[in-house]
Amino acid sequence: MAETPDIRRIPFADARGEARTLADYAGGPVLVVNVASRCGLTPQYEQLEQLQRTYGGRGLTVLGFPCNQFMGQEPGSIEEILDYCATTWGVSFPIHDKVKVNGPHAHPLYKALKKTKDEHGLAGPVAWNFEKFLVAPDGSVTRFRPPTKPDDPAVVAAIEAALA
Repeated sequence: MAETPDIRRIPFADARGEARTLADYAGGPVLVVNVASRCGLTPQYEQLEQLQRTYGGRGLTVLGFPCNQFMGQEPGSIEEILDYCATTWGVSFPIHDKVKVNGPHAHPLYKALKKTKDEHGLAGPVAWNFEKFLVAPDGSVTRFRPPTKPDDPAVVAAIEAALA
């Protein structure tokens, strides 16, 4: 777990282009995920939505950040992405404006998140679509790589701990 005290104050744009920060989401934990509509991991949307439904009432907010950096698997406009997420997966959690997660033009939020080490002690670039970062109310961050499903016991345990 890494601690980045100011991470909850880094601005980013929601789907309408309005400025937001992680702190805007009820002061509870947030699960930040770079998402894509044409990826083999796209079915994780269903599990992310289930986490939102299960823990949203206790303060968790799942936040989707579309990203087209991995083999062009999120090519659509924000309107197309929102429609796809709602109609295909029943997504009710917030989907934000498209971002870059790696490289020199990575969004500042992701620049901060990538400093967090995963369960193997590795920080650095986002590996692929659906990398998950759980940001607790105190600013501590827990990182889960893309193959770790949102309903994995380690993710659920981290969410439960962040809600305690």
